[in-house]
Amino acid sequence: MVNFKQFWTKKTLVGLGLGQFLSLLITSTGFSSSELAKRGINAPTSQSFLNYVLLSVVYGSVMLYRRQALKAKWYYYVILGLVDVEANYLVVKAYQYTSITSVMLLDCWSIPSVMLLTYIFLKTKYRYRKIAGVIVCVAGLVMVVFSDVHAGDRSGGSNPRKGDLLVIAGATLYAISNVSEEFLVKNADRVELMSFLGLFGAIISAIQISIVERNEIKSIHWTASAAFPFFGFSLAMFLFYSFVPVLLKMSGSTMLNLSLLTSDMWAVVIRIFAYHEKVDWMYFLAFVAVAVGLIIYSGGDKDDDQSRADVADQGTERSKHFDEEAGFDNLNQGNTVGSSKMGDTSRHDCMTSYGGRETIENTSIGKDMQGKKS
Repeated sequence: MVNFKQFWTKKTLVGLGLGQFLSLLITSTGFSSSELAKRGINAPTSQSFLNYVLLSVVYGSVMLYRRQALKAKWYYYVILGLVDVEANYLVVKAYQYTSITSVMLLDCWSIPSVMLLTYIFLKTKYRYRKIAGVIVCVAGLVMVVFSDVHAGDRSGGSNPRKGDLLVIAGATLYAISNVSEEFLVKNADRVELMSFLGLFGAIISAIQISIVERNEIKSIHWTASAAFPFFGFSLAMFLFYSFVPVLLKMSGSTMLNLSLLTSDMWAVVIRIFAYHEKVDWMYFLAFVAVAVGLIIYSGGDKDDDQSRADVADQGTERSKHFDEEAGFDNLNQGNTVGSSKMGDTSRHDCMTSYGGRETIENTSIGKDMQGKKS
């Protein structure tokens, strides 16, 4: 028998609620982009640029106030920023060539990609219950696609093959970005992640705008009706990026991607009540299927505590490796790092050897902690 008390844990409810909040934010960005497209504004990189600037300013200020050493190498964030910018660009660009139905279906490619990447690099173990939840969620989204076909809303697009390839490429980059963020938020620092993602994302976006969207920006006639969805998009994206690391640390990349599947269903709700449009009955069945799949996937987290503890131990080793690298870099620059290593020891409980290098300082604290663990 299923123990429902294990399903309805506080962690499960918070994860589900936060996931749907993020899904609503994504829905709002979709409607903002739609309004901009109706006004002839087609500048996806420019829309994301302000979001990256906000991330850099807000979280960068917090990071400067803390004055803490970096827990991860700066070039990790450069790569992450590049991947994130191009993922946003490719998926938005795909709408010019293929149908929205194809984008919705092919965007699901990010889910198996995330599961594969987390299994390989983060050593995440998925039980049959979680796999069943993923299958139910994807089945619900497929119902949405069939609903579009049934209602006759599907249009081929100008170049469906090219558009489909752009979606698959963008979904793959989304998966890489989400898994990288999950790794960094669990082993480095959330504020550091957001500030550097914003900084390098803004720099890369500015370069891309100057090359690809320069003429498009010049042709925009800025009015209140154009500025409101443009800045609304940036604000929604800023909130989305701010809360994504929280869900990643709590439930992982797969839960994030599954939660975002409901954004299409929330879009239907807005179409019904705000625009008074009629939708096919299969949309409601699909919404229920995705909701049930999310509950199946996220429920019963207490059963997974032991397996997650094993993964957490490996994450701790990776986190210590970041701090050790920072410490050795400071030694090479001739800085005294005895005090900073004492600070690292108090944060991580003890320092261990990694790749044949051993930390000499604070051995007594390490032994004490090993005695406590035993």
